[in-house]
Amino acid sequence: MSGLTESLSRFAANPGLRDVPEQAARIVRTGFIDTVATMIAGRNEPVVRIVRQFVAARKSAAREAHIVFGAELAASADAALINATAGHALDYDDVAIGGHPSAVLVPAVLAEGEFLDASGADVLRAYLVGYEVWAELFSREPDPYHLKGWHPTAVFGTVGAAAAIAHLHRLPADDCRNALALAASMASGLVANFGSMTKPLHAGRAASCAIEAVRLAANGLTASPDAIEHHAGFLAALSPHGRADREGQASGLGRQLRILESGLSIKKYPMCYATHRVIDAVLDLVMAHDLMPEEVSEVRASIGIAQASMLRNHSPVTGLEAKFSLEFAVASALVARKVGLQQLTDGFVAQAPVREAMPKVRTASVDTHCPIEPGFALADRVVVELRDGRSLDSGDVRFARGNAKLPLEEQELKAKFIDCTSGLGEAAANDLYARLYRLGELDRVRNLATQTAAAPA
Repeated sequence: MSGLTESLSRFAANPGLRDVPEQAARIVRTGFIDTVATMIAGRNEPVVRIVRQFVAARKSAAREAHIVFGAELAASADAALINATAGHALDYDDVAIGGHPSAVLVPAVLAEGEFLDASGADVLRAYLVGYEVWAELFSREPDPYHLKGWHPTAVFGTVGAAAAIAHLHRLPADDCRNALALAASMASGLVANFGSMTKPLHAGRAASCAIEAVRLAANGLTASPDAIEHHAGFLAALSPHGRADREGQASGLGRQLRILESGLSIKKYPMCYATHRVIDAVLDLVMAHDLMPEEVSEVRASIGIAQASMLRNHSPVTGLEAKFSLEFAVASALVARKVGLQQLTDGFVAQAPVREAMPKVRTASVDTHCPIEPGFALADRVVVELRDGRSLDSGDVRFARGNAKLPLEEQELKAKFIDCTSGLGEAAANDLYARLYRLGELDRVRNLATQTAAAPA
């Protein structure tokens, strides 16, 4: 009887999706638009410069895919490494199925899509295959991965992206199985590294390893046929309490698309997603009552246990550390009345009003669980105590703005894209947005990068 690894491989080889349903295609296009935006916005971040230097030192002669939509080319796996790191560098990329699916899937399928001269429809379908495999694996464990120390973007992203790339290569099921099993051995990423340069590297390594796993499998490298479900395999290794479902096949893949259930949540703020409900609540109270930071004596925020675990930096001193600080998120909302790229800088974090506001924040963890966003509380809540004795209560905040259940309007998505890609110039940014919006109609995905390469990097 075939097991989980086999059934995932059969789906990757033949998902039965000649044409991606329009409702799913719309979600996938949103993932491409948002990820390309964050990739371009993050391409000059220190971590990206370091990774580019690392790749350059290899002196590979391969010129298969563009780096961050510039003129430079690299081997596909190296381009995916750089591009996915850039896409996740600002922590501004989308969220779903426990992690950041598009930050891994989009750079991987775009890079290998260039190498294979794939069409826009090809990469749309490959992304969907990767998302569905990721979602299937993620759904099999009831215990929050973040509390165990695993970063789902890294561990599931590697296997999900391998499924996407294997499908893009049109590998037969046996080769797909070897690619997924090999990718499972390559998967890793620790929550302990949140708030450092290593976190965005998780996405880069997942995208790069996925391509390497597929190419190795295509060349004949073998792996265990039950690597995912074995008692000493992928799911068991990620589940110290042994509660992962390793038994059943993935029989529903392709029939009931999980992307239609979970969608993609687009970030309004370049912060860990665990802060977003609280930011919305604080900004609403600030604007409704015209609050000044000096009027506030205390801010009490109630969030989930796993959220609190991720937000480890209680007195950050750099913009990178601040991305994982609820104290900073609240302080920025109070002081600047916004939490954007201009606030996530070392200079802003060091400002006296920000430093004075952060100690006012008190966090309480609540043991309720959201069935839609595993690892999150059912709802977050904020209470702001004022020096004049008033108490302002946000009430329960069920979803952050931009969540798949509370989506951004199209003009809001485009506004974020144009802001992130402003370095390209207005005309080039608008043109790139229009081409991504029509991604499924492109004959050659390579044209996305080649037509943008002349813009300043």
